Amino acid sequence: MKRSTFLACLTAALMLSGTAMAQQAPPIVIKFSHVVAPDTPKGKAAEFFRKLAEERTKGRVKVEVYPNSQLYKDKEEMEALQLGAVQMLAPSLAKFGPLGVKEFEVFDLPYIFPSKDVLRAVTEGPLGLSLLKKLEGKGIIGLAYWDNGFKIMSANKPLKKPDDFKGVKMRIQSSKVLDAEMRSLGALPQVMAFSEVYQALQTGVVDGTENPPSNMFTQKMHEVQKYATISNHGYLGYAVIVNKKFWEGLPSDIRATLEGAMNEASRFANAIAQTENDDALKAMQASGKTEFYTLTADEAAAWRKAMLPVHADMEKRVGKELIDAFYKEAAKLGFKN
Repeated sequence: MKRSTFLACLTAALMLSGTAMAQQAPPIVIKFSHVVAPDTPKGKAAEFFRKLAEERTKGRVKVEVYPNSQLYKDKEEMEALQLGAVQMLAPSLAKFGPLGVKEFEVFDLPYIFPSKDVLRAVTEGPLGLSLLKKLEGKGIIGLAYWDNGFKIMSANKPLKKPDDFKGVKMRIQSSKVLDAEMRSLGALPQVMAFSEVYQALQTGVVDGTENPPSNMFTQKMHEVQKYATISNHGYLGYAVIVNKKFWEGLPSDIRATLEGAMNEASRFANAIAQTENDDALKAMQASGKTEFYTLTADEAAAWRKAMLPVHADMEKRVGKELIDAFYKEAAKLGFKN
């Protein structure tokens, strides 16, 4: 065989071998852990992202979704991400305060968002992006905000006036703002992992809690709560985050593809959140297990009057300038705090 022919054959063989090896290379695994049910807005969005990511990378990425605290509970998942035991989370925004990024607790302030339009102006604008940037010092990249929705209060007694909260043990996430919110009503806040709430309500360890309807329904909390008040007093949202070292170590084309998939999954998540909450509320009302009450205008005003001082109380912790920036976004749309 001529030398030139031999070299051509060898080159072709090496190319084929390299292609075969590339095809046989194991996929990049992204473990995506979260604490809520698969049929919540977050659970559905996580599955939607998984499907897009695997399709668009043509199998080079495999996303393993672990819902319902299968891997880690509330307090454990953030450390697991920083250590690289999981690559992706979608924790509630309240989780970043205990991590040391207290500014995120601004989202917990009662009545900070007078409308969904104000919320979207914050999360999709420079203000929301600047907050995500603050996570990088903790070894975390913030990719997107996902809605869950506005919260309602539930308990085993009617909650119509601020005085009705006195002495009621209310489960909260670990957040100084949420602690202050409950204390402003005279309630006794109890920090507890989300996965433990149903049993705690069932056994009387706590008397009530606050959640968007979709979380309340999918965790069957309406089965162990006699009353609920449609108050829309606060917002529950998530930030989709990844381990910084893992994300920056991805091939650039893979990272760009995943960013595109995340953008589409975020639009999907935020589009379905309201519908999911509306459907969950209707289902709970139809069950007859919980009596739902909508605040009158006067009652809603009394709740606001009781809770709005929390804004001023939290200025040193969250940052007065940041709170004022949220007010300015609301003012642009004609709202005044």
